Amino acid sequence: MKAFRVIGSMADPRKRQPFSIEMSAEDEAAVREKTLSTLGSKHKLKRQQIEITSVTEISVDQIESHVIKYNVSQ
Repeated sequence: MKAFRVIGSMADPRKRQPFSIEMSAEDEAAVREKTLSTLGSKHKLKRQQIEITSVTEISVDQIESHVIKYNVSQ
């Protein structure tokens, strides 16, 4: 598995809310799908309300989340 950092914004009743999430997956397409699924589920948003600006692969030493670091190291 690889680690990715996803940056973007999501709809809020008053303005766009920025976000930055670390996720682990096999490729960039899987990370995009997982991000839309996770944010939509947690914040009751539709996919059109979530805008992904960038998806970048990060190295193990740049990972901040302990869960993602554990998933990538296996």
